[in-house]
Parts: sequence; structure tokens; C-alpha cells
Amino acid sequence: MQKKSKKTMLRALVAALGFSATLGAYAADPLKVGFVYVGPVGDHGWTYQHELGRRAVAEKFGDKVETSFVENVAEGADAERVIRNMAKGGYDLIFTTSFGYMNPTAKVAKQFPKVVFDHATGYKQDKNLGTYLSRSYEGRYVGGFLAAKMTKSKVVGYVASMPIPEVIRDINSIQLALDKYNPGTEIKVVWVNSWFDPGKEADAANALIDQGADVIFQHTDSPAPIQAAERRGVYSIGYASDMAHFGPKAVLTSIVNNWAPYYIKETQAVMDGTWKSEDFWGGLHDDTIELPISDLVPADVKAEAETLIASIKDGSFHPFTGPIKDQAGTVRIPAGVTASNADLAGMNFYVQGIKAELPK
Repeated sequence: MQKKSKKTMLRALVAALGFSATLGAYAADPLKVGFVYVGPVGDHGWTYQHELGRRAVAEKFGDKVETSFVENVAEGADAERVIRNMAKGGYDLIFTTSFGYMNPTAKVAKQFPKVVFDHATGYKQDKNLGTYLSRSYEGRYVGGFLAAKMTKSKVVGYVASMPIPEVIRDINSIQLALDKYNPGTEIKVVWVNSWFDPGKEADAANALIDQGADVIFQHTDSPAPIQAAERRGVYSIGYASDMAHFGPKAVLTSIVNNWAPYYIKETQAVMDGTWKSEDFWGGLHDDTIELPISDLVPADVKAEAETLIASIKDGSFHPFTGPIKDQAGTVRIPAGVTASNADLAGMNFYVQGIKAELPK
């Protein structure tokens, strides 16, 4: 269990003595909660959803918390500086919301053992450092099912950000669905090496469409690929936020991240002095992932998608259940075996059927 801060102990003492109504200005200071964002809060994607989570914390706890954020923080030395300044500034709980913040967060966490840190999508934990991520591959599999049913060219495109395990397993999940529901359908990948660069994202989407893709996925943060798909008359799958309004004639669904419940839970735990480090994976079953399916999808296909979603929610189906082979034909997940969180967290290979090459 995380060691209680002075603020937490004061809150507990005030409550135990029954003085909360009379102490007034002498009551515990608000819990300071900070958020570090890799993109702008107006990206309409990944960072925007984390910002909605921050706002939910502020609304839930009112004057018991003081929240703030720093946006457009580059991964690396800049992130370390921002995170350390927050820790030095008296923050009790700091959320760092991009994979590339992992090492800076771990370093600063060791230097500030009384501050609680939560890092999104990473795998390094400590006594005062937890991790959290969404099982976005669940949504990708459903998206892959929809793409398999809606494609005419049997080519789908993926605008990819960075070659990290989360992105790789999402691409793999789509291919597994394509293989099952429309064998021979190919996924083409263009890497933009950025989380948020609307120009590069649009160029990548257009390049994929030029190569025959008639369904566009993205693992980037702006709606630019959606807008490109809308202009070019092909389908698309949004990511992080519901992007349907950017492409009403294009978007089949969006893999929406709902971070508010997790952020509220973690804030409450720090307040109560009960916080402990964990590796949280949220998915369809707890509504960390949501999939609003468009009316562009025919009713029978939508019904089948809803059945698939239900099977993932109740655990009767897992996208990464073997046998699963890599591109070289080597069995990576044996028949009847379901990939563990550790398998998924370290995924560094493409599954069989993907013709693209991973960046070196």
C-alpha cells in the first residue's frame, strides 16, 4: 500500500474527529492532480479523451481537488522536465499519458517517492508508479470484422504512429479478423512516426487509398485520416474519440477510450490513502473501450458485430487465442492458448498474412 501523504492523513484525521464542518479554512488542502499530454487538448482524439477524463475528475470531486495539465509535451527530455516540475510543485498524483513518457516517469518517480504516478500504455511499475492502458485490440478486432464485411477492394489501410507493442498488436488484431471474415483481404501500413501531425496523417491516408484501400484505420490522434476518407469516398474507423462527425459518410465506428472511471478511481484511492501500484487493462467489459457503430453498417452486419462485442465482453472470445503464427510461420501462440497480458505487452511481430515489414 502506498504510504499516506500528510494531506491524506490530515483528511483522515479531520473525518475521524468529525470536525469537517467546523474546521473551514483549516481543512486539508485540495489534492493536486496533474496530467501530461503528448498532443493538444483539441486534437479530437487521444489527448482530448484524456482531457475529458480530467474534467470528469474535477466535476466529481469539486473543491477537493485541484487539476491542471500541460499539453504538447514531447517525449524524452522535455517530458522529464515537465513531470519533475509537477512533482516539485506539490502535486500528489500525476498522470503521464503517452508511451514515450515511460522512462522519464519512472526516473522522476524514484526521485519523488511520496508522489503517486500513473503512466498510460507502459509496462514499468514501482511502489509509487502504476500503469494503465486500454485493450484497444478488442475494438480493432471488431473494426476488422466491419472492414472485412464492407470492403470491396479487399485492401484496408492503417495510418500508424510508432512501432510500439500497442500499435503492433492492434494491426495484428485487424488482420486476424480479416482472415476469419474475408480471407485474402490485405492490410497495408504507412508509418508517420508521430502521434499528432495532421498533414502527415492525411498524406498517409491518401497514399493508402491510392494503393486500393477502401477502409482506413488510424493509430494517430487527429481526424485528418477520417477527413481524407470522407473526401475520397471510402470508409474509415476512428480512434480514441468518436470521430463520426468528421466523416459522416465514411466512419463505420470509432474505438473510443473512456478514461473517466479510471481517473476517478485512482484519485479517490489517493485521497483515501488506499492507492497501490497496479497494471490496469481496461476494455469492452468495463466500458473503457466503447464502439458506437454507424448506420452506414447494414443492420445484419451491425447485429453480428454486436454479438461479437458481447462475446468479448463476457470473455467467451479473445482475439488472441491460438494458434497464431508470425510472418515466418513460427507459432507464437499455441492452439487453444490465450495470450497473456505479458504476451500482449511485449508483442513485437506481425502475424501471418501481413505482407508489410516492421520498421527496424
